[in-house]
Amino acid sequence: MTEKSAKFYIPSLDGIRAIAFLIVFLSHAGFGKFVPGGFGVTIFFFLSGYLITTMLRREHERSNTIDFKKFYMRRVLRIWPPFYLVLFLAVAVSYMVGTYSQPELSGHYFHAFVTQFFHYSNYYNIEYGNQFMALGTEVYWSLAVEEHFYLLFPLLYVLLRKLGIGSSKQATIFWGICLLVLLWRCLLVFTMGADYDRIFFATDTRLDSIMFGCALAVAGNPALDQDQQISERTLKYILLPLGCALLIWSLLVRDSVFRDTFRYSVQGVALYPVFIAAIRFPDWFVFKPLNWSWMRFVGILSYSLYLVHFMVIKALTTVAPGLGLVGISVLSLLISLGISYAVYRFAEVPAAKLKKRFSSH
Repeated sequence: MTEKSAKFYIPSLDGIRAIAFLIVFLSHAGFGKFVPGGFGVTIFFFLSGYLITTMLRREHERSNTIDFKKFYMRRVLRIWPPFYLVLFLAVAVSYMVGTYSQPELSGHYFHAFVTQFFHYSNYYNIEYGNQFMALGTEVYWSLAVEEHFYLLFPLLYVLLRKLGIGSSKQATIFWGICLLVLLWRCLLVFTMGADYDRIFFATDTRLDSIMFGCALAVAGNPALDQDQQISERTLKYILLPLGCALLIWSLLVRDSVFRDTFRYSVQGVALYPVFIAAIRFPDWFVFKPLNWSWMRFVGILSYSLYLVHFMVIKALTTVAPGLGLVGISVLSLLISLGISYAVYRFAEVPAAKLKKRFSSH
């Protein structure tokens, strides 16, 4: 990393965040037949696993330990202020536009709210659906998956380090977890008749999308392991095209059984060369757009954008259906950017300043 960044800035990752958000946004805006919103979430998961594990690894290599109190406080200060601010905003908007207009359903609304507040709305989705959730907060299911990961993974990582397990074996263990999750999905689908919601929303069936990123962080990390790099030619002209082709193929296969079992595993494998190449060669013409200033800006706002965009889309669709698909999409994006910037300035930035007290470096 360059001296420009005392905060260990990794080029291209903000751009990848922006791409992931735009995929989710376009899908929710009405272009879901052409833009796979679920794939955007998978990218976010992979990115979270990679970044969190990279941070844990750097801290452990520097101090030979992980300060759990500081880790969890950093996660709380990063995730919770925008999370709860937007959740309460969505409840208020739901009353304003009339989606909370049936008092006899107040118990259902409250139950859904509680599951989001306490980070288990993904399993509520599986059991009851999302019809009682505040406007646009259906996306909170993925935050529940990540919160479960944040809670448990550092304990596993420290255990492996205390046992003296090296980076290659750590990666093998994480890949093994990915394999177990795949086998669990297959068992659920082939022997228990699990449906799409059970597979798509549950932590136990989506954890591998995060663990693939964790495996990349501990062995062959493109930001840390400069001495274990694949050759530039091999990566750029063989592995990257293969990864992209594999991603496209995984999205073109429309079979529901493949979707619910192997698709997430295929995408996790395929994202490996994409992330490695994007991080190693941010100035290559293929990845330069990821580092354009506006892409980085969207990437910086991507968390708040992810939280607010669906609420804005649904509110506009309810109060101004005459705008049409394109009109609602454009206006929703502009309004989402405005609200997200406000959330960033008044929630994320103050929390980030406080978070420095719990930084280990």
